[in-house]
Order: sequence, then C-alpha cells, then structure tokens
Amino acid sequence: MTGRLMLLDAASLYFRAYFGVPESVRAPDGTPVNAVRGLLDFTARLVTDYHPTHLVACMDADWRPQWRVDLIPSYKAHRVAEEVPAGPDVEEVPDTLSPQVPIIEAVLDALGIPHVGAPGYEADDVIGTLTARAAGPVDVVTGDRDLFQLVDDDRQVRVLYPVKGMNTLQVVDEERLREKYGVASGGAYADLALLRGDPSDGLPGVAGIGEKTAAKLLAAHGDLAGILAAVADPASRLTAAQRARFEAASGYLAVAPRVVRVADDVPLPAVPAELPRRPHDPEALAGLATRWGLGGSLRRLVAALEARP
Repeated sequence: MTGRLMLLDAASLYFRAYFGVPESVRAPDGTPVNAVRGLLDFTARLVTDYHPTHLVACMDADWRPQWRVDLIPSYKAHRVAEEVPAGPDVEEVPDTLSPQVPIIEAVLDALGIPHVGAPGYEADDVIGTLTARAAGPVDVVTGDRDLFQLVDDDRQVRVLYPVKGMNTLQVVDEERLREKYGVASGGAYADLALLRGDPSDGLPGVAGIGEKTAAKLLAAHGDLAGILAAVADPASRLTAAQRARFEAASGYLAVAPRVVRVADDVPLPAVPAELPRRPHDPEALAGLATRWGLGGSLRRLVAALEARP
C-alpha cells in the first residue's frame, strides 16, 4: 500500500460525535442519527484537510478481550453494563447510540470505505496491526490517548487527536510527546501509560508514581526494562520509597505491558483500503440517505471524496 493511510478509531469517534451533535438530529421516523451525521461530517473534513489516499474505519469487535481481562481482571470492569445475561461482557453505552452503529456500517459499505474488526481484539489492535503493515505515512484519528504509543516520526506515523469536541484536531508527533508528556517516543509513552495507570481503563499503575515521576524515571533509565533493572540493583539511585513501590507492583508490571501495548499481529485479511472517488453502491446509498435523513452530511462526504486530489 502506497500513499497516505488514515485509520479511524471508529468507536472513539462516533462516541464523540454522539455527544457533540444534539440528539434532536433525527431520521424521518424519529430515530436519532446524531452520531451518524456527526461522523460523516467529521470524515468529510478529514478527507478535505488531510488528503488520505487510503482509509479504514477500525471497529471494536471485542471491546474488552478476555485475554486482557485474564491478565488484569480490573481491565475496563467498571464499564460493563449491569444486569446483563451470562455471556460476553456488554459495554454500557447510551440507549440511542447502539442502534446507530449498524447504520454507520451500512453507509460505509455503500460508500466503499472498509470497516474492519477482529474477534478477540479491540479497534486499537486493528489499528496497531494495520500501522505495522503500512509502507507509507499513517494518520491515526482517535480520541483515545492510548494510541499515542504508535507515534513514530521515522515511519511517519502520527495521531490526529480531537480536542474541544470534534472541532479542533491536535497533531501528535514525537515533538508533541516531548512537550506534553516528557517522553521521546510512542514506545516511551506506552511505558509511561502503564506506570501512571488509567482509572478509565481499570489500570491501577504503580502506586505513588504519577505522570511526571514516570517521565523522569524513563528519562533516567530509558524504558520500563531499564527501570526494573534499577529496582533490582541496590547501587542504583532509586529512592527506597520508589524501590518499595515498584516491588509492591511487581505482579502488575509483569503483565501490564501486554495489556497496555496494542497488538501489531492481529490475523487480519488484506484490506482493500484505497479511498473511492465515487460511492461503491449509489442506489443503496440513496436509500440510506432517504430512510435515515442523512441529507447534507452525506452529500458533503461524497463531495469531499469526489474533490480530493
């Protein structure tokens, strides 16, 4: 694949669209379509402003993979919907958002934009794998800081991170990681994230090691392995308190790297990701536009596809 690949963290983006566009935006039958229309408008802006040649919407086939839960049982545990039947965990989402996801997928199909997920893996892992496969520059579009770990200036991988809803995008490259977090690479950001922990993902981190302390330790010792070597070395400059904190967290640190770092080897088929200039199925698209009242949002995306260089 040559050209510029854009990977959408679809769930992250349609969540933002859902909360960024009023629920009063509805289809003719009264069904809310605010997430659908918000995502279509956002994608039109991305195509116009960043000129991708290839685009894939990456989906959460499994938002809480069992293999991650087996390693850290608290992983995303607080997001599990209560009072659900026995079986796979169900993520607690707004009642009017879930029905919009199949509409989004149907519109992408009619446009000819692939949406890809993999059983047993999160969208982050799909993004990590497609990024690893890419031969050219990659733009990862996400509202999830976890994917900052993929930033790699040498490979021209950057993250486009929405701030202030979806109106402003921040370009996250290695310079931004140094300025904001005090780390020099995406790999170092992954180490910082697992040391700091993340309550929103149920990751405890190392007690007493916040973001700034984690950054200082990484600057001094290079990476997580270097820090752990210093913990094991009585002659290292770690304080007694720091050494005790890392020793207490040894069980967590033994498994956290596999949980926090995105997979880059998901068994995905080849994805025909070249961005179409015209809809793949105009008749189906017209039917979806009428049924769901997608109006100007869909027209703007189609126009953006047709107008791209």
